[in-house]
Amino acid sequence: MPSPFPGIDPYLEQPTFWSSFHSRLIIAIADAIEPQLGSQYYVEVETRTYQSDDTEDGLLIGIPDTIIFSDRSDNSTEEQIIASDRSTATQIRPERVEIPMPFAVNERYLEVREILTDDVITVIELLSPKNKRSGDGRTAYEKKRRAILGSSTHLVELDLLRGGKPMAILGMRSTTAYRILISRSDRRPTADLYSLTLQQKLPTFPIPLKPNEEEPLVPLQDIFNGVYDRARYSTRIDYRQPIPPPALSTIDREWVAKLLTHTQDA
Repeated sequence: MPSPFPGIDPYLEQPTFWSSFHSRLIIAIADAIEPQLGSQYYVEVETRTYQSDDTEDGLLIGIPDTIIFSDRSDNSTEEQIIASDRSTATQIRPERVEIPMPFAVNERYLEVREILTDDVITVIELLSPKNKRSGDGRTAYEKKRRAILGSSTHLVELDLLRGGKPMAILGMRSTTAYRILISRSDRRPTADLYSLTLQQKLPTFPIPLKPNEEEPLVPLQDIFNGVYDRARYSTRIDYRQPIPPPALSTIDREWVAKLLTHTQDA
């Protein structure tokens, strides 16, 4: 079954789904681009790795949700000792707690490379929740973004997350939930921006290459539909539950309620 939403499905923003969806979508985009490229190019799936101790979004696996305190089962005995000799100074007992340990975060992205030189022609990024909030993930991505924008490499940046702080874009008139930015190195600082709402289908957009070369097209809605189907999200997502944060606007909330009611009645 297809997603009940015409475009991106906001239920995939749940931490349970987003990490695997991110990997599936980025690889599916690579598979869609590769047949359209000339023999002088190839697509590589790369991984950016950094250390983080951020416990948000349930990413710190294996660390308990609650702090573990020292065993107080012998409190009655301790109180009796204190009561029997109030003049004796008592030793403060430490609590046993957990501390956030650094762990490796891996984020996949794509590079279109030239075979003869191995030069990176275009970088394709799909933003993650960590990229869109302050911390290690945003710092790592912003550093890389600045390096790309200061180079001769094109940048394609997909923001399919409603939550978090968007990446810096100057002169943007719209305030839509989703954005696809295409920054061609030879046209900077000018770039093309696809602004999308929750109620719209995902667009088809080009991947820039060298001048005067035919550019592959990314039919993002078709790619998304394929990923959604192969991952069997229709049977894994409980659409009776509220949409993950952030809160929807009144218009979108009413639209989603009608959409899901119609889907469940069908």
